[in-house]
Amino acid sequence: MPPVYSLVVPVYNEEAVLPLLLRRLDALIEALDGPAEAILVDDGSSDSSPIVLEAKARSDARYRFVRLSRNFGHQVAITTGMARASGRAVIVMDADLQDPPEVVLDMVAKWKQGVQVVYAERLTREGESRFKRFTADVFYRLLGGLSEVEIPRNVGDFRLVDRQALDAFLAMPERDRFVRGMFAWIGFRQAVVKFHRPARAAGKTKYPLAKMLRLAASGVVSFSDAPLRLALWTGLAISSLAIVYGLWVIAMWAMNADFARGWSSIVVLVTFLGGANMLMTGVLGVYVGRIYSEVKRRPLYVVEREAGFAPSAAETTGRDEAAARRA
Repeated sequence: MPPVYSLVVPVYNEEAVLPLLLRRLDALIEALDGPAEAILVDDGSSDSSPIVLEAKARSDARYRFVRLSRNFGHQVAITTGMARASGRAVIVMDADLQDPPEVVLDMVAKWKQGVQVVYAERLTREGESRFKRFTADVFYRLLGGLSEVEIPRNVGDFRLVDRQALDAFLAMPERDRFVRGMFAWIGFRQAVVKFHRPARAAGKTKYPLAKMLRLAASGVVSFSDAPLRLALWTGLAISSLAIVYGLWVIAMWAMNADFARGWSSIVVLVTFLGGANMLMTGVLGVYVGRIYSEVKRRPLYVVEREAGFAPSAAETTGRDEAAARRA
């Protein structure tokens, strides 16, 4: 019987938490009111995570395992799992158990009411520093103010997606992905489930400050042209100030004003204009770089091996033909 629910769990160096994660996933699958599968995507882990996950997929028919050839990033790992999901409702959650599997039951209840995207909003964030909470709040406020679509605040990638919404998501071709923004963009009927986010069950965060900044930049560039418009208006403002300053100098010269001679003002002005020019060029470069990344059309990810999936018709036919030739 095909699964009704697909659980997509990206994993990267989470060997410390995997025993507890798998037990809670087992309990969740048993609690769901229909057949379910769990797709465990190893994003190029360097610890024993892929060994544990592959063993689980080979011993339990409800589990699937995908190992990527290297670390492609959290957003790509999510996309990999969703592309292989066969359920009518697909749930994405992190492996560190900060996305409590039990919240999925509340999501399913909303889905059964006809909601096509159910996202989980964090009421509290245990185990996180004040700096992390502050920067996260600033990020969501900034993104909400700049984005052309409404992206919910305090919402990560923990969500349930109906098959129709998932098909629309998978049809989006961009390579540099900001999943939560993409689901906000596609629309459909969406609802929220609120939860208290616990601290990590074990291990260390895989989202240090550098990765958070890259994700924030990806979100802003992918869903807003505000930086380009800011560059335009800043350039116009600087040019206008330069014109006003030039007119003032001409007026003072016409009135035989006695100027203090020196090079300090020239250096300050040239440095300011040069810095502004470099800043605006950098903003343009970010967008041009994004275009360059898109037009190369490289595969979004490369799969090293899989386990637990039913063989495709082409694979089955190929094996039968090879067996016939050997016979």
